[in-house]
Amino acid sequence: MYGPRDDVDLEKLAALGLPFWLAGGYDTPAGLAAARAAGAAGIQVGTAFALCRESGIEPGIKQKLLRQARDGTLDVRNDPRASPAGFPFKVARLSGTVSEEQEYAGRSRLCDLGYLRTPYRRDNGGVGYRCPAEPVDAYTRKGGALEDTRDRRCLCNGLVATIGPGQRRSDGYEEPALVTLGKDTGFLPDLPGSGGGAYSAGDVLRYLLG
Repeated sequence: MYGPRDDVDLEKLAALGLPFWLAGGYDTPAGLAAARAAGAAGIQVGTAFALCRESGIEPGIKQKLLRQARDGTLDVRNDPRASPAGFPFKVARLSGTVSEEQEYAGRSRLCDLGYLRTPYRRDNGGVGYRCPAEPVDAYTRKGGALEDTRDRRCLCNGLVATIGPGQRRSDGYEEPALVTLGKDTGFLPDLPGSGGGAYSAGDVLRYLLG
């Protein structure tokens, strides 16, 4: 889904004279050095910190991710439809989460947190809010297109469940997690304690800064 038009001309970007940061595959000492050499103020690092000891990801989920990353079985894909916001969203394939079609199909659609709702103009001139991940009939009743609802995941509930406090209802329903992560986990062998999943945020910084 990406092509040459998505490549950034770093020379032109640096010529603007404004600070910028680079992300996506720059989370190594060499990547940081290359970014700085290109004029960047620094880099954005997600996955290394997401899997560290201090991360807010629920410990059981984190250990599964680390184990799969070490085994080379961790699959992270760019999903062009998962996010209700319409932007490609990286989803980590993990059993028991809504990355799996069976979990997704078994989850009742709802939008009760509403962090990604967007405003629309009602017929009476007022403002309403809708989300492609909410119940399909509710979304289309608000004037949304049916096609926009296909394969959408509720990021609000899924990401909250990833850090632990997912919704638990009186009927026994527990909100499944939805994990987002970068594709590159090649940093793991270079971090002390990563074999047991016990490296720290400080270890990440020491690794990046050499």
